[in-house]
Amino acid sequence: MSNKSTGALVAAALAALLVAAPSCSRAPDQIRFGVWASQNNLWDEAIFRWRKALQADPGSAAAHNNLGVAYEKKGLFEDALREYEAALKIESGNTFVKSNYQNCKENIQAADKDDEKKKAPHEKK
Repeated sequence: MSNKSTGALVAAALAALLVAAPSCSRAPDQIRFGVWASQNNLWDEAIFRWRKALQADPGSAAAHNNLGVAYEKKGLFEDALREYEAALKIESGNTFVKSNYQNCKENIQAADKDDEKKKAPHEKK
């Protein structure tokens, strides 16, 4: 292969990397924007941003975890569990994700108990 051909291949490879790089670099920005939104109680915006982060970087444990927190805040516990589980698949030793996952399961149990109490017939004395 000539130097000219090799140079063209290297240039094409670098161009491909440069085109791919911006989408990967957007994930941290989206995560930060989502954190800002959550701190301002804008949960729908936070969800939107963390979903965008996952589009840019599906392997982001932080985005999955944060999305789980947002879903939990909105009462979407099953969606929250799914996101925590995805984060744990990526970073199984992450203590924050483990804690959030466990707390979510406990919140689901508490919500189920509250629902049972509301459905139980009221006893007359």
